[in-house]
Amino acid sequence: MNYRTLGRTGWRISEIGFGSWGIGGDWGPTEDTSALAALNGAIDLGVNFIDTADVYGDGHSEQLVARVRKSRSEQLIIATKAGRRLNPHVASGYNR
Repeated sequence: MNYRTLGRTGWRISEIGFGSWGIGGDWGPTEDTSALAALNGAIDLGVNFIDTADVYGDGHSEQLVARVRKSRSEQLIIATKAGRRLNPHVASGYNR
């Protein structure tokens, strides 16, 4: 796997990332066991960058990513987007 430094952070990010929209279930039925196997397989191959969002399976993708993160010792860089369902889009609409 090739890695690049992310700006001035010093973080070494894999050039290939894991996009987790599909494991959220928005593109049809998915099995958690298959989704977790895909995530773990990508990490085994050196992927350390995972992209997710609150709208990927209404948070299911983030839950799966969290499960894998807790079970691994590697440093993972996880990018998530939030607030796409907020209406109106105001700071008070966010919570943990």
